[in-house]
Amino acid sequence: MKNSSSPAASTLAAVTAATSGLYKTVTLDEPLTRGDTVITSVQVRKPLSGELRGVSLMELGNMDVASLQRVLPRITQPTLAPHDVANLDPADLMALGAEVAIFLLKKADRPVVYPTA
Repeated sequence: MKNSSSPAASTLAAVTAATSGLYKTVTLDEPLTRGDTVITSVQVRKPLSGELRGVSLMELGNMDVASLQRVLPRITQPTLAPHDVANLDPADLMALGAEVAIFLLKKADRPVVYPTA
């Protein structure tokens, strides 16, 4: 089966998401270190259905660690690898997981939990 996803299409989707306000920035309490790079904040993008493959939506909505380790690398900038997610401070994992859980809600339900100001 041919993969219809190309790097250009992925880049276009990311640019569209960023310009349409679908990114939420989470400032980390405990920065991650990758070599000489220190990551102090992570942007989380609303996942597309295909990026949720292999993950139970119920577990993801409940912020299951294994589910977040699978999905966050697909929807974060800078891209967090599964081992990065495993090394996050629990409070930072909760903050990222909360953003993912909010993205799973219908728009009509989001203001109740996550009002825009």
